[in-house]
Amino acid sequence: MSATAGQADGAKSLADRLGIEPGMVVMEIGFDEDVDDDLRDLLLERVGEFVDEDTDEVVDAVLLWWRDGDGDLVDTLVDALSPLAENRVVWLLTPKAGRDGHVEPSEITESAPTAGLQQTSTMSVGKDWSGARLVAPRAAQKKR
Repeated sequence: MSATAGQADGAKSLADRLGIEPGMVVMEIGFDEDVDDDLRDLLLERVGEFVDEDTDEVVDAVLLWWRDGDGDLVDTLVDALSPLAENRVVWLLTPKAGRDGHVEPSEITESAPTAGLQQTSTMSVGKDWSGARLVAPRAAQKKR
C-alpha cells in the first residue's frame, strides 16, 4: 500500500485505529506547543473534550505526549494508570526518530513492564509523532 492510499482512508480512520469512540473520557498528559494539532483536533471532534491529569473521573483512554527529557517515564505511566478504567489503553505518543525529543524504543520496552503495562503495537499518528499502545497484561486484568 502506498502512503497516499493510507491517507485516502481519511483522518477518521486514525481515530478508529486508536480505538477512540464518541462519548469516551480521554485524559491528555504532556500537552505542549509541539503536539500534533491535527491529531488532537480529530480526537477532540470525536470525544468533545479531554480531561487533564487532575481529574477525578475514571477515564477510558490516556493520551500521553512524551519526549526525551520529560522526566521518569515509569513514574508518569504509573500515574496515568490510576484513573484508567479496567481493560483500557494508554497511547504513549513520542516524537519520531530524527525529531527533537525522540524517545528510544528500548526506553518504552523497558519502562512499560516496570509500570505494569505491555506494549501491543506501534503506529504513526502524525508527521512527527508515533504512538505505542500500552495495556495491562491479560493476567493482571483477570486478577482485578
